[in-house]
Amino acid sequence: MKARQKYNTGALILLILGLSTIIFPLYMTVVIAFKQPSEMTNSISGILSLPQHWSLDNFREAMRVTDFWRSLANSAVITVLTVVLSNVIHSLIAYVLVSSNAHSRFYSFVYLFIVSGMFVPFAILMMPLAKQTAEMHLANWAGVILLYVVFYMPMNVLLYSGYLVNVPMALEEAARVDGATTWRTYWRIIFPVMKPMHATVAIITALAVWNDVMTPLVIMAGSGQNTLPLAQLNFQTQFGTNYNLAFASYLLSLIPILIFYLVCQRQILSGVMNGAVK
Repeated sequence: MKARQKYNTGALILLILGLSTIIFPLYMTVVIAFKQPSEMTNSISGILSLPQHWSLDNFREAMRVTDFWRSLANSAVITVLTVVLSNVIHSLIAYVLVSSNAHSRFYSFVYLFIVSGMFVPFAILMMPLAKQTAEMHLANWAGVILLYVVFYMPMNVLLYSGYLVNVPMALEEAARVDGATTWRTYWRIIFPVMKPMHATVAIITALAVWNDVMTPLVIMAGSGQNTLPLAQLNFQTQFGTNYNLAFASYLLSLIPILIFYLVCQRQILSGVMNGAVK
């Protein structure tokens, strides 16, 4: 009993420490976003204190400076298309590698080759990709989406493969007995079964795409098509000392992806639990 109490106390302490690392920065972001520049002081108490007057002026100005709605539309289009293509293409690749080819040396090599892409840093590929996309006339959001689908393939294939290992082979065998082709079996049986992992891959990919700065900055530089993080980068360069507008802009960009996460939360947990067991 005492050992269990010590375990519970230790877990509670770790939980409090973990929450503090999330709640405190979020509190600072909200407080600074609603404050006026005149309320910001050099003292810690002045920064931590609540705003004297709660106003949305900082949010209005941040939306104007960053061209919020256009940047939001660009980020939304890139994120949604990347997530849809990733769910379809990456799950299909994982199914081909795992389904009936688990013991094939060739497919095992292909799997390891794809997963090894996680260890290739973007900095090495940055300049060649920038030149290649420009020559192929893909220095736009279409090129960014194509690169995202390739960049996140290793992790997503790894997740899908771990989930597919736990899918009973009896489902495929029953479909073949009924005369279903491999393609029909995948779309009608396997693809719906992977719904929890689809949600997991979707939120992981969406978070990475939504918050990414380097890829749009390198590929779409000079095109005039800004994503939200790219617009905030320009915004903070222009107003480097006005943290009130910067934090208001950060909060605005946080809301859409937070809503998406809350909607998919249950499916994400289910996908992680099922994909972790082999």
